[in-house]
Amino acid sequence: MLEMTFKRIAKISIWFSFMLIAGTASSQIQQEKPPAVFDVCSTCHSLNADDNGTGPTLHKLMGRKSGSVEGFRYSGPLKRSQLIWDQNSLYEFLTNPQGKIPGNRMPYSGLSDEKELKVLVEFLSQATQ
Repeated sequence: MLEMTFKRIAKISIWFSFMLIAGTASSQIQQEKPPAVFDVCSTCHSLNADDNGTGPTLHKLMGRKSGSVEGFRYSGPLKRSQLIWDQNSLYEFLTNPQGKIPGNRMPYSGLSDEKELKVLVEFLSQATQ
C-alpha cells in the first residue's frame, strides 16, 4: 500500500515538473525580449494596438498600407507613397527612410549595420502581426 502511494506521488511529481517546464518555455517564447536594436524604435513606436506615440503603433504593421493608422497624423509623402509594409519594404525604409520616402517626418537617419537590420526586420515581421 505504501509502495503504491510513493509511485502515485512520483507520477504526480513527474507530471507536475513536466507541466512547469512546458509552461515556463511557453511563456518565455511569448514574452521574448525585443532585440536591443529595437530600443531606438520603441522611443517613438509601440507594438500595442491603438497606442500611437510620437510615431504610429507598429501593431499589425506587416501587410498594412503606409500612412493608414487611424488617429495618427502622417506626413503627406508617407500617406501618398502607397507603400505596403512587408519585409522588403521595411528593410529598404529602415536602411534609409528619406531615400525610400523623401520628405517623410520620421527623424531617423537609417540603420547601416546589416546584421542588426536583418534582426530588426525579422523581429518586426513576427512581433507586429
